Amino acid sequence: MTSTKTDWYIIVNPRAGSGKTMSKWVPAERTLHELGIEFTTAMTDHKRHATMLAHEAAVDGYRKFLAVGGDGSLHETLIGIARYCDETGTAPEEFTLGVLPIGSGNDWIKSLRVPNDLDAVLRLITKGSFGKMDLVKVIGGGGKISYMANVGGTGFDSHVCSRVNFQKESGKRGKRIYLSALLHTIRNLDAISLKVVADGKEIFEGKCYSIALGNGPYSGSGMRQVPNATIDDGILDYMIVPKLPLNVIVSQIPKLFSGSLDKSEQVISGKCRQLLIAPLDEVSEDIFELDGEIEGRLPMSIQMDGRQINVIKGLAGTES
Repeated sequence: MTSTKTDWYIIVNPRAGSGKTMSKWVPAERTLHELGIEFTTAMTDHKRHATMLAHEAAVDGYRKFLAVGGDGSLHETLIGIARYCDETGTAPEEFTLGVLPIGSGNDWIKSLRVPNDLDAVLRLITKGSFGKMDLVKVIGGGGKISYMANVGGTGFDSHVCSRVNFQKESGKRGKRIYLSALLHTIRNLDAISLKVVADGKEIFEGKCYSIALGNGPYSGSGMRQVPNATIDDGILDYMIVPKLPLNVIVSQIPKLFSGSLDKSEQVISGKCRQLLIAPLDEVSEDIFELDGEIEGRLPMSIQMDGRQINVIKGLAGTES
């Protein structure tokens, strides 16, 4: 039987933060030693590698994980841990997860009031500043299972993420790429035909432009599609944008950034523990994203089963 290890397993993504990871990680590594935090380091060398590393580390007995990168690094690490839990029946509550933020978005940490500063995050560890996060399980087309830490969606939501990722791979960075991707998608994407069922009750059927799912409220470098989402309440927030005239959609963009989109009469929003999004025809079998990563195609079933994982959390009054 593998013994549980007490040191942190740190997964470093050298490509995060416009390739500036190592210039930030090296001093953070010194701080870890200075603070007396015991750790083991692993470097990723390809996409999805963090998932493999996290899973292998969980098998080896590690229970405390730090992802050095952005929301994508966090997402991959969470999947590795959650898959291990599903395979072995281990409770996610045995694990602790955090991010040393280097990525371009860093939206997940905003929900937890974690500072966007590596040294500050390490000091939260020494102060024992931890909280809980709901584990969101997602089953996509073909039965593929994935997990979500923060925000996901389909339609506009997923195509904006796809566009952002394409721009990042082309070397572009900064908050403007999220807004430019949003505007590009609005101009070029057609509505899809969907049926949405929340906790067994049909809440929407028809032409739809976008659906956002929220465990936390922030995405797209500060956008708030699901502004009332709370990361530890055991409930999923959703926001549906039906097919609307282009000028009406554009008029709602300021609300997306101000956190008041849920008050708009143009959208459908609510909370549930289980959500099913089903395409009504083959054309509508659209891609969906979780934490900014494209994870599959519709249909998708989202489940909140009460399981939680421990996470590094900012102190009261701390701003990210």
